[in-house]
Amino acid sequence: MGRLFGTDGVRGIANTELTCERAFEIGRAAAAVLTEGCRRRPVFVVGMDTRTSSDMLACAVMSGLCSVGADVINLRVVPTPAVAYLVEKYKADAGIMISASHNPSEFNGIKIFSGDGYKLPDLLEERVEAIVLDVVAVLPQPTGDSIGKIEYADSARRDYINHVKSSVPFSLDGLNIAVDCANGSASGTAEALFTELGASVHMLSCTPNGANINENCGSTHIEALAEYVRENHLDCGVAFDGDADRCLCVDENGSLIDGDMIMAICALDIKERGRLNHNAVVGTIMTNFGFGKFCEENGLKFVATKVGDRFVLEEMLLEDYSFGGEQSGHVIFRDFATTGDGQLTAAQLLSILRRKAKPLSELSSVMKHYPQTLINIRISNEGKLRFYTDHEVKQAIEEAKAMLGSTGRVVVRPSGTEPLIRVMTEGEDKDLIEKAARHAANAIEKNLV
Repeated sequence: MGRLFGTDGVRGIANTELTCERAFEIGRAAAAVLTEGCRRRPVFVVGMDTRTSSDMLACAVMSGLCSVGADVINLRVVPTPAVAYLVEKYKADAGIMISASHNPSEFNGIKIFSGDGYKLPDLLEERVEAIVLDVVAVLPQPTGDSIGKIEYADSARRDYINHVKSSVPFSLDGLNIAVDCANGSASGTAEALFTELGASVHMLSCTPNGANINENCGSTHIEALAEYVRENHLDCGVAFDGDADRCLCVDENGSLIDGDMIMAICALDIKERGRLNHNAVVGTIMTNFGFGKFCEENGLKFVATKVGDRFVLEEMLLEDYSFGGEQSGHVIFRDFATTGDGQLTAAQLLSILRRKAKPLSELSSVMKHYPQTLINIRISNEGKLRFYTDHEVKQAIEEAKAMLGSTGRVVVRPSGTEPLIRVMTEGEDKDLIEKAARHAANAIEKNLV
């Protein structure tokens, strides 16, 4: 698999690229790195999503942890942000989530959280990698009572639901919404959460069978949700991905409300309530051009980072910003969470909708959304590496940028979580940005695929 960690943990096709043996090794290495200097028996919390392979990989990771003397609290199927929250609530030393997020069911992944609920910085990931790939350390092999044990947290979902509920001191009574759980982790929490908050809830894609996670549903396939909201005359719809760390929405007309638009609505509300640190919002280089304009018009500072919610969070922590996120729907409310949380994001947005008593289409009009074109090109790891040195590809990208000039922009980057190169163009002229995107994509397909 080459380097283990991408922008969001370790990820690959389960049982071929991401094997039980590798998961076991990662569990052992994570325990060694994250509990270094610990003077008591270390404790890890472990959660997983609904994929068929999640049981297999969770068992392998937990076995690895126990084999070096760490105890495990098994959370079973929970959202990724629940692991980030519960690692601190349960006073554990670290947490691990088995999930490949928005990827198809044949993929799976391993996300690791430190004891304070944050994703690991590069330095710690590199130390885990060095133990797994380069065998730079001999790890302990305890025997007898020194081997780790596994216990089960039957209250994990309830504890997480109560946490999200506590962030919304305003009832959602009167709202009629649809919730698409992507047949993933939110299937076990979303109905209780939004019903207890007071909304009338229509549940979609909430019957996971191990293979249907993200399959034509959830935040990556939002068309069915949009149609359902329109046909049933609902106030809006919310959609999560497989591990529920991201949220996208549709308004009462079925129109997409992406992460940038959610951030615009929430940022303005947080600012109005005097809770937006430094009047700043952190986004990424993929954030829509219209969001920057929105910030200028509303006296907000916009800060852009590399793509990945971990980079957004790093900037937030570095400069003490309280709010940020990505167009994909990873939104971070630092007052309540240490990572992107789809259900928390939905609860905050719905609270604004209820308090302001305005339709979501009107709330989202605070930001003009500039046209974007995104082309995803499937590519090998070798092709990803050649992307950085291929002269013809570089030239084509520069030519695409010249086509748009000052009226738009071009962003071409390898995905950190999938075997893809993404070509994104953005600007005022829809036909022109599509032409520029296709020009760059053609060169990549010709030279790298």
